[in-house]
Amino acid sequence: MSQNKFFSNSMFVKAAAMCLLVLSACAGTPSATAPEASTASHAPDFSKGLPRPKLVVGLVVDQMRYDYLYRYWDKYGNDGFKKLLSQGFNFKNNQYSYVPTYTGPGHASIYTGSVPAINGIIGNNWYARGQQKMVYCVDDETVSTVGSTSTAGQMSPANLLTTTITDELRLATNMGSKVIGIALKDRGSILPAGHLGNAAYWFDSPSGNWITSTYYRNDLPQWVQEFNNSKYPDQHLSEVWNTLLPIEAYTESTADDVAWEETLPGEQKPVFPHNVPAIRGKDYELLRSLPAGNTITKDFALAALRGERLGKGDFTDFLAISFSSVDYIGHKFGPNSVEVEDALLRLDQEMGELIKAIEEEVGKGEVLFFLTADHGAAHVPAFLKEKNIPSGVTTQSVIRDSVEQYLNKQYGPGKWVEQYANQQLYLNHKLIDGKKLNLADVQQRVAAYVMRFESVMRAVSAGALQNSNWGQGLMARVENGYNAQRSGDVIVLLQPGWFEGWGSKNPKGTTHGSFSNYDTHVPLVWYGWRVQPGESSVATEIADIAPTIASWLYLQEPNGSVGRPLQEFMK
Repeated sequence: MSQNKFFSNSMFVKAAAMCLLVLSACAGTPSATAPEASTASHAPDFSKGLPRPKLVVGLVVDQMRYDYLYRYWDKYGNDGFKKLLSQGFNFKNNQYSYVPTYTGPGHASIYTGSVPAINGIIGNNWYARGQQKMVYCVDDETVSTVGSTSTAGQMSPANLLTTTITDELRLATNMGSKVIGIALKDRGSILPAGHLGNAAYWFDSPSGNWITSTYYRNDLPQWVQEFNNSKYPDQHLSEVWNTLLPIEAYTESTADDVAWEETLPGEQKPVFPHNVPAIRGKDYELLRSLPAGNTITKDFALAALRGERLGKGDFTDFLAISFSSVDYIGHKFGPNSVEVEDALLRLDQEMGELIKAIEEEVGKGEVLFFLTADHGAAHVPAFLKEKNIPSGVTTQSVIRDSVEQYLNKQYGPGKWVEQYANQQLYLNHKLIDGKKLNLADVQQRVAAYVMRFESVMRAVSAGALQNSNWGQGLMARVENGYNAQRSGDVIVLLQPGWFEGWGSKNPKGTTHGSFSNYDTHVPLVWYGWRVQPGESSVATEIADIAPTIASWLYLQEPNGSVGRPLQEFMK
């Protein structure tokens, strides 16, 4: 990871003032401007205890590219994104420092201040060699669902190898702080809540309920039961999804009907209006792919705020909210669609309502907010090709099967590739050992072989990663995403503009997961407690969020943290 240091203007002024003071002292004359006088006003007042906010609110928008902050600027209201940007501090060059960029790793890195190489969340899923099966990042068969009869609650943070900033808050207050994680996606609520969260809640499609697991508690609190009993999902699924504005106003998007957009289940064409009541199906899964999914997340978060009396106790509380629906909508329709634009315009309103309600409930200036995303999104290759921009699609099977055939020719018949996941090839170590082959040599041969594919920009072996160190650039991102116990033998990096098509050479909608900036460049905006308005283009990383919060709250940073506090750049 890059360790570049930045010498800000404010640091230069302070250093110069100190030099003047020393020179004045040596000359026996008083300094005209004593540094103590210029810095004392910024010193915290400890006379009434440690100055901490009453509540920290993490706002993560799943699949929010950085440019979404500005692409629809003229259509945003004044109380949502514009308020955060005009009254908060915006780090404009905020990047993920690893690959692959997925939802599980993103949420884990935001809250651990770390990278997959250390926190262990290397993907939404990965191949577990010992079990010879794919493992989901928050799977836990030792716990049970609370709030539904489905198995969707068999989840916990057990696979997360490090502490989170929310864990450190709980530890620092002897479990006095409350921590609640909320998202439609289980991983979007569980990983932020950490190992010690009071609860994480996620949406259960079979029942339409917000659920949790016995990892946290054995029953739902009264406020959750009341929310579930209100049947808000039925209300939302009874409404047609039409555009918030007249559709001709969506000039920042492509046409409403293009060949690379996917339809919602049951639809004939991917166009407005989306007749939700006619296609809703037997369960509540469709709600995830509608702006209403963000609405119900906001409403549930406010119910948690009041039901748990967050920000009302003796300690700082933490509410971690992830808005998942932009991701579902983006995967189906792509980042240039009217649907994504409409979802963000509506989310802007939800953000405004959420911020206003929290500040009214807890107190303006008493809440520290941050806004970021778990990853960005790629343009659909078909869209790029139409614009004469290099792009393309490959499939997992093309690379996996070709490598299998190559190794058969090199070393004889056998099941050489156990799994291909997260653009990583997992080779059969037992077979390699049985044939008395050198693992590092086989890995390197495979890495060299896959370079012949048009879609592949680079391939690197696990052996090379374990025996090298990169301080910055592309290979540093690969190294930061590699965990020796969980990652594959060969990591494959696709060309910019290319992605895997899940079995189709002409996929619709978009995906993410690459090292490219369209996946790694995401918002980072701070607002509220002790935050002065401003912006900076200084290079920051997602791993900086947790240590920045730790610094403000006088906490130990998470035990796998590799980030740095950002306060020195917010002056």
